[in-house]
Amino acid sequence: MKVLVIGFGSIGKRHYDVLSKLSEIQSIDLVTKQNIEDKICYKNLEVVDNINQYDYFVIASETNKHFEQLKFLEENVKNKLIFCEKPLFESKRNLKIKNNKVFVGYVLRFYPLLEKLKEFIKDEKIISVNAKCGQYLPSWRPSMDYKNCYSAKKEQGGGVLLDLSHEIDYVQWLCGQINEIKSYQVKISDLEINSDDLTMLLGKTNKNILVNISMDYISKNTHRKLLVETFEHTYELDFIPAKLTKKNKTGLEEIHSFSNLERNYMFEKMHLDIFNQQKNICTFKEALEVMDTISTIQEQNI
Repeated sequence: MKVLVIGFGSIGKRHYDVLSKLSEIQSIDLVTKQNIEDKICYKNLEVVDNINQYDYFVIASETNKHFEQLKFLEENVKNKLIFCEKPLFESKRNLKIKNNKVFVGYVLRFYPLLEKLKEFIKDEKIISVNAKCGQYLPSWRPSMDYKNCYSAKKEQGGGVLLDLSHEIDYVQWLCGQINEIKSYQVKISDLEINSDDLTMLLGKTNKNILVNISMDYISKNTHRKLLVETFEHTYELDFIPAKLTKKNKTGLEEIHSFSNLERNYMFEKMHLDIFNQQKNICTFKEALEVMDTISTIQEQNI
C-alpha cells in the first residue's frame, strides 16, 4: 500500500511514524513545504506525480485546508481510502463524496475503555450523559508559544469547539445525533488568542437522551471525563488515569482500568480498522453529523 501524507506538522509526523511501522505499508510520500531528507516531498497536491499511484491518503493539514484538499482528491482519484484529521471542516461545508471512501480521525473511538463502555451500554436504556474536557492551552504544547499554535487562531480552525470535538463525536457515537441544542461558545479567559476558549452545550439526542458537554482551554487541572446514567447503572470514565467505574443500584462497584496505554496505540488501531473491518472508525457521514452539531453551536453564538 502506497501512502501520501498531506501536511507534516506534529500530527502528520505522528501518522507517518505509525504507518511506517505497519506491514501493510510499502512506502510513504509527503505533501509539505518542508524539505525532508531522504523523502519524496511535494509542495502541494496539484504537483504530485501520478496521484493515482497512491492507495491511501492522509490529510493532516490545518483544519481550514481540509475542504479544498478533500475536494481535490475526490475530483482526481477514484476508489481510494482517504483519512482526514478531525474536525472535518472549520464550519459546515457542502461536499459530496462518491468516488472514494473517506474516514475522519476521531481517535478516541479506539480508546480501550470507551470501547468497553460502548459494549456495556448497548443493551441498556441511557438517561443522560455528561462529558467534560479541559486543559490550560499554554500547557498543551510546552515546546512552543501557545499564541503561535493553530488552536489560538480562529482563522486556522482553532478554538475548543473544533479542537475538542472528540467529545461531540463520541457522545453522538454512543447516544445518537444531538438536537434541541442550547449553547455558549465564548472567548472568556485572559489567554492571548482570538478563538473560543470555552464551549458548553445542553441538548437532547434523537434517542431522547439528555446531553451536557463542556470543553475548555482554561482549566489548570487537566481532565477528560464522561458520566453515563442508565436505568441500571452509573458509568464513570476518567480518560487520564484510564479508569472506568460501573456501579449498580445496590452500590456494587466494578472497576476496569488500562495501564501503559502506548502513545500511538489508538492511532495504529484506527488505521488498521480503516484497512480491514471499518467497524469503529468515524465515517464521512458521521463526521458531517458532528459538523451539523458544531454548525448549530456556531450559529447560536455569532
